[in-house]
Amino acid sequence: QVQLVESGGGLVQPGGSLSLSCAASGFSFSSYAMGWFRQAPGKEREFVAAIYWSGSKTIYKDPVKGRFTISRDNAKNTVYLQMSRLKPEDTAVYYCAAAPDRVGRDYATQRVYDYWGQGTQVTVSS
Repeated sequence: QVQLVESGGGLVQPGGSLSLSCAASGFSFSSYAMGWFRQAPGKEREFVAAIYWSGSKTIYKDPVKGRFTISRDNAKNTVYLQMSRLKPEDTAVYYCAAAPDRVGRDYATQRVYDYWGQGTQVTVSS
C-alpha cells in the first residue's frame, strides 16, 4: 500500500518559518523524484518544489526561491520542505507527491507524479 503522509503544517506569522515532512512507504522511494505542490483557497493546485532521487538537483517555483528549501533522506524515505520568510500568499494546503525519476521529465508539472499525499494545511497570518 502506497502512502505519503505530510506533517508539520500549522499557523505561522508572516515572516516566520515552518518545516514540512513527508513520510513515504509502499514504493521504491529512492527511485522516485519527490515534489511539493500547494493549493490555496479558490485557486488551482500549483508546483512549489521538486528534488531528484539522488538529491543532486532541485527545482523551485520562482516566488519561493531563496525562501523554501526541499531536501530528502532516502534512508528514512522522507522528503522535507523548509519554509522561511513566509507570506500570507503562501497560505495553502501543501501536498507531497512522488514521480518516477527519468531523464528529461518536467517535475514542475502535476501529470508526471504517480502518488500523492492528502495534504497539510499551512496558514500564514498575523
